[in-house]
Amino acid sequence: MKNYIIKITLAIISILLSNSCNDEFLERYPLDEISSETFWNTEADLMVYNNSLYNLARNDDNVPILMGHYDGFNSHWGSIWFQDEFADNMAPNHSRHSRFQQVRAGKHNIPTSPQWFGYKGWNFVRAINVGLENYGNANIAEETINKYAAEARLFRGWFYGEKVEKFGAVPWVEKELNIDSEELYAARTPREEAMNNILADLTFATENLPDDWSDGNAPGRLNRWCALLVKSRICLFEGTWRKYHGGANAEMWLQEAAAAAKEVMENGPYSLYNTGNPESDYNAYHQMLDLTGNSEVMYWRKYQLGTFTNHVQSYFSYSGGATKSLVEDYLCTDGLPISISPLYQGDETIESAFENRDPRLRQTILHPDDTPKYRYYNLDGRDYPRVTGMSGGLITATGYHIIKHYNADDLIGKAYNTAESPAIILRFGEVLLNYAEAVAELGTITQTDLDMSINLLRDRVGMPHLDMSNVPEDPRYANDGVSPLIVEIRRERRIEMFMEGLRYNDLRRWKQGKKLEVPTMGIRWNDAAAERYENATIKTIVDPVSGNTYIDVYQGTDWANPVFDESKHYLWPIPLSTIAQNPNITQNPGW
Repeated sequence: MKNYIIKITLAIISILLSNSCNDEFLERYPLDEISSETFWNTEADLMVYNNSLYNLARNDDNVPILMGHYDGFNSHWGSIWFQDEFADNMAPNHSRHSRFQQVRAGKHNIPTSPQWFGYKGWNFVRAINVGLENYGNANIAEETINKYAAEARLFRGWFYGEKVEKFGAVPWVEKELNIDSEELYAARTPREEAMNNILADLTFATENLPDDWSDGNAPGRLNRWCALLVKSRICLFEGTWRKYHGGANAEMWLQEAAAAAKEVMENGPYSLYNTGNPESDYNAYHQMLDLTGNSEVMYWRKYQLGTFTNHVQSYFSYSGGATKSLVEDYLCTDGLPISISPLYQGDETIESAFENRDPRLRQTILHPDDTPKYRYYNLDGRDYPRVTGMSGGLITATGYHIIKHYNADDLIGKAYNTAESPAIILRFGEVLLNYAEAVAELGTITQTDLDMSINLLRDRVGMPHLDMSNVPEDPRYANDGVSPLIVEIRRERRIEMFMEGLRYNDLRRWKQGKKLEVPTMGIRWNDAAAERYENATIKTIVDPVSGNTYIDVYQGTDWANPVFDESKHYLWPIPLSTIAQNPNITQNPGW
């Protein structure tokens, strides 16, 4: 039934988009056909039309904002879980993930046509603008009209915000275009002007969306609280981008980010998922199939057999596993980084790396002893971890198997594309992180701010509070050019939001792209490891910091010796096909 409704909805939008170009106002409209002139009458009409926007946004490649898991085989790359492969959290080594490898290594070139999650999706903007030009025709209360206009403007502001993050200036369009519109051949709108338009869209959404659509988070529609989180995310990106890359009014954008996040924190209905078990609460809800009513999850994509399914669990090995860089960022249980904590037991074995560490590490990366607990790979009788070259089971390039999202119930015994793993798109934990970072960057942060944000995340896993009067100084980040407090807030963001699609954008907005030049390493490699991981075919590197030997994931491949060109790699290139179609769209600097 749901598939039938989706098809009908898409048919309606197709008819409306095609009919909306008709300027023959004297034409008589058939009574038995849908047209733009006869459709916009009731609240139900506006709701049905906006449903079609949600359907368009399910294409995660074309419209990469409500990122979930692509359907079927495309689950292997089109998933929010794999976005971290663009950055230094994961080590993709499968040929099907070459796009991630190219970008992270700085080996990508100007594409002929739009790349994954790239310069496309403009049909989505047109659909939004068609709605915005017609909602007012309905004979209903202005407040109701504004509710659906706010939903559409949230989509438009979010979509354009994502495009600015990747490409800088964008072709801002806020009206319906047809094949003769001169805007089709216009130059890109300057970044500052586009961002002001985006802020206006997001602000309108936060002021006119309802707090609750009465859908029980089943999931349903984006509400005002979701709009506030999206606004805080986009404003935080823009504020920090302008602060570290140069640009006007960085403080205004940071203030907008902080205010939006704080509104959710103080007045929203959400709280961290917490049952009082620090050894499982962090990843427990990431492994649930049904998140209805979860106190932390603000928006998610539901998958259900017979309606919409994925195959994402089967592609865990494509990610290559987590990196040494990520694992080393987890604090010790005394709240100190491994570089200065007396509790750190080293990484001579994979087990020792887990000793006296933030419980989120063991809830993110598979500890060998937890293989039965998670029924990892159907308890196939093999020992884990397993690395490249070993036969059978799940293999990683790094030795650090990811367990955060692993769900045996959604993998074992299921046929192709019948899985139902949900995708968490927006959650309250990010709200707390956005707020803490924004006020820290503004220089106004207090201990109270930390206690209502970062320290709530630490409380869930039983970690010591971040204390402004005694912030640890990690020598590994001494050259980042920021205060130790901001270092710790960024660290918290990295480990809390691992594999949730934020790391690549974070490195770019902080102007920390050079971190992508650090060789991608895995577990410690010595004689004991060679014996333990029999038949492994790995290459090694001596870590210049510790002098120890580790797996070198990309040695001998096209992705060895990564580069990050500060003059161009913070933005993606414009496809050649786009410039050929419209010469007024100029290429980004350095490309």
